[in-house]
Amino acid sequence: MKLRSKAAALLLLALAALLLALLSLRAGRPEPPAPPARPASAPQRHPAPLPARRSAPGALPGASPGVRRRRPPRLRPRAGRRGAARPEKLVRRPGEPRGFQAVLPPELWIHLAVVACGNRLEETLVMLKSAVLFSHRKIQFHIFTEDSLKPEFDEQLRQWPDSYTKKFEHRIYPITFSVGNPQEWKKLFKPCAAQRLFLPVILKDVDSLLYVDTDVLFLRPVDDIWKLLRQFNSTQLAAMAPEHEIPKIGWYSRFARHPFYGSAGVNSGVMLMNLTRIRSTQFKNSMIPTGLAWEDMLYPLYQKYKNAITWGDQDLLNIIFSFNPECLYVFPCQWNYRPDHCMYGSNCKEAEREGVSVLHGNRGVYHDDKQPTFKALYEAVRDFPFQDNLFQSMYYPLQLKFLETVHTLCGRIPQVFLKQIEKTMKRAYEKHVIIRVGPNQMH
Repeated sequence: MKLRSKAAALLLLALAALLLALLSLRAGRPEPPAPPARPASAPQRHPAPLPARRSAPGALPGASPGVRRRRPPRLRPRAGRRGAARPEKLVRRPGEPRGFQAVLPPELWIHLAVVACGNRLEETLVMLKSAVLFSHRKIQFHIFTEDSLKPEFDEQLRQWPDSYTKKFEHRIYPITFSVGNPQEWKKLFKPCAAQRLFLPVILKDVDSLLYVDTDVLFLRPVDDIWKLLRQFNSTQLAAMAPEHEIPKIGWYSRFARHPFYGSAGVNSGVMLMNLTRIRSTQFKNSMIPTGLAWEDMLYPLYQKYKNAITWGDQDLLNIIFSFNPECLYVFPCQWNYRPDHCMYGSNCKEAEREGVSVLHGNRGVYHDDKQPTFKALYEAVRDFPFQDNLFQSMYYPLQLKFLETVHTLCGRIPQVFLKQIEKTMKRAYEKHVIIRVGPNQMH
């Protein structure tokens, strides 16, 4: 009995020790706070439903919240990537026409050369004005003239409005001839006309060039004729228009006493040149069996044919390309449209289809009444105020003037003269109204 009571006591002591150990362990953990007692009178609440998730932009309608429509990735230029567009090329200044490159590297400029001596100041300025009126790219003017005319050119060109002067730069050169007798060259055909032959020698840093006579007018952007340089094949280094479209009634085929290009010769009043190719080419000739460089060929060629040539430097160019026909690209007559193309009846088919692109008023037709259609175009460009509306101040008055010329052969085909200039003015007007003013401000 004593043993039983003793064992029971030991068991009780062991249970007590185990209970104390459990209590000590529980005391080490933080007890969660007891929820506040709900008043007996408060109604029971059910959990509020979760608000409906708004569809993310681009999510498919009716799709589960996690499903989104995939968007095409945006192409963004990475900084520092080779060939990435620079900021100045991407940003267009306020008021600047779209497509006009404010930061245009000089190698992308159009180079336009003209030689002006004697009383050709006004004629030259009107030609330059026609080039600037419609051009898109910047133009570098190379003006070769006498010392007495240099300040006149500078003063007149600086008086043009800023909106036009920012489209070009000009440089004036003296009349110089690097080989032969300068006095002989000056007297060739017209004063200073032979200067054009020496442009590849003088403009050593210019790759390509458009030369025009002073009596030329551009009726569409100069950019368009400049693009013809891309048409050159690997051997061509210059481009001109035929002297006549019908060889049997052309001057060269009937009267020339020297070699000339093709069946009717070429007219040099509008001439594209790849000067780099001209400087590096050895030209075949009738003087020696081997080729000659351009500069080395000019004076001997003149000495050989000086008693046989009538049209000066143009005749010399015809002789050169008669021996080197693979070097010449011939462009259509619409790029050098002269009175000969209409005064004996219309014979320039390209101008009939597309209109006159470049007008060449040779024979002094801008200053007499023999060809009133040519004179009307010249006076329209000359008298146009730079800041005026092209249609109101040039095109409509020109149409009225053309009504007075219908009694002449050239005046009977007004659409030939007006087609291109109308297209050009429409493009210029649309660019001004839609780009500068904005479609929402048009009334």
